[in-house]
Order: sequence, then structure tokens, then C-alpha cells
Amino acid sequence: MSEAIGFIGLGNLGLPMASNLLNAGYGLWVYNRTKSKAGPLVEKGAHLAARPVDVVTSGGIVATIVWDDAALESIVMSDGLLEQLGPDGIHLSMSTVLPETARKLAALHAQCGSSYVAAPIFGGAEAAAARQLWIPIAGPQQAKGRVRPLLEAMGGMGIFDFGEEVGAATIVKLVGNFLITSARRTMGEALVMAEKNGVDPKAVIDMLADPSSPLLPSPIYRNYGKRFAERLVSSHGNSVSLKDTGLFQKTAQQVESPTPIADLLLDLLSGAEGRR
Repeated sequence: MSEAIGFIGLGNLGLPMASNLLNAGYGLWVYNRTKSKAGPLVEKGAHLAARPVDVVTSGGIVATIVWDDAALESIVMSDGLLEQLGPDGIHLSMSTVLPETARKLAALHAQCGSSYVAAPIFGGAEAAAARQLWIPIAGPQQAKGRVRPLLEAMGGMGIFDFGEEVGAATIVKLVGNFLITSARRTMGEALVMAEKNGVDPKAVIDMLADPSSPLLPSPIYRNYGKRFAERLVSSHGNSVSLKDTGLFQKTAQQVESPTPIADLLLDLLSGAEGRR
């Protein structure tokens, strides 16, 4: 690959995705607030930048995957990034943020002649390493075509085009995360009830979520159910769920869509965070 890619955000998901790009032969300039996290990538040939703008080449592609709206806006508004990206440049944003944030940032990019493509990620570090990420994508058609090979190289097993309005992809991500969080909470409650009644929770999941079952054959139920049964659920999941359920609620309220279940989930998740 001849094109060097800028990559910002080397958390649990960003690090294996960036590593996949290197393995696919892309040149890589990386930035992360905690610079030590870039060590494994630098050892494999990536270049470590001191500032976000330093990963950007004029007319090139920069990918970002950061925690929230504030972090994403801070990067976009950092000194010189939009100007350096310039005409024909592409910002591939893979963070889970509000649709209104995506729209606002897309407008700022357009003013500088560059494109903003929203492509939030379904899947974690293990899915990235196994190249099993599912990705909704939205933005200018030509830009989407240019970044698609990158998404495939990062581990995109399924890439689903939701048109040119960037907020559409973020809405799909919020809907998906809301459904996943709902499933996790109901599974936890159900399996505790089974266990307290003397029924092995792992056996319950093995039956209900078997791939051949007509009941709950989804990998979400199967994988999270086994984690619950084996006491492998991490507290980090609550933080992500709390953040993203809040984004879902806010997005729904802006169009007067009722959120009684999201409201309840937020109360439950807030209580879980408070007990940490």
C-alpha cells in the first residue's frame, strides 16, 4: 500500500484495528494521549505523532476512534487539523457519538473541502483481531468508496451503507447498542433467578442460545450469557452502556420518541456505576 493513514485513538478497540492496518501493508501515523499504548505499533513500523495534526496528510485519510463526543470534537478542533486535511481529505470517524455531533462535524469538514464519514463499530478487541467487526457507514459516496478497503483491512466483516446523511450510521449504532444493553440486563436478571432456584445458568444459555435453537440463537445471547454464567462480565461494560444509553435517550427525546425502557436502563446502570 502506498498511502499513509493517520490513526487517532489506541484504546481496546483502536489498537487491534490499527494493528490490522499495519498487517495489511498500510503505512501508519498514530496518535494517542497515552503515548505508551502506541509501543506495539511502533515496534511494527508505525510512526508516533506528538499531536493529532501530525498524523494528517493533505488530501489523505485520518481515522479516529475515541471515547465520546467531547473527545472527538476536541480532536477535530485541534490546531490546524481541518486545514491540514484540506480538499479531498477524509476523516473516518468510528466513535459512538450523537447524530447531531456527526452532522456538525461533517459541516465543518465540508467548509474546508474535506469529507466526514461516520462508521461506528460493532464488536470489541476480540472481534477486531478475528476480523469480525460489523460496521454501519454513512457519508459522501465517493469518500465511502475510498475508505471501504481500510474498513475491511481493520477487520470489517460486514459493512452496511446507510446513505449520505452521516447521522444515519450513528443512529444505527445507538439502536444496536441499546438492544445489546437491554439483552445484557435481562440476561443477567434471568440467569441469577435460575441460579438461585438451583438451575445451572450455563446450561440455561446452552439450551436457549444454541445456534440451532428457535428461541434465542443470537451470538449476543450466547456470548454474553456464557460470560454471565462464568462470572466474566467486566465493569467496563457498564460504563460503555451508561454512556451509549444516554446518547440513545437524548437522540430519541429530540424527536419526541418515548424512552420508558431506556429511562429504566439508565437508572439501573447509574446505580451500578455508583456502587463501583
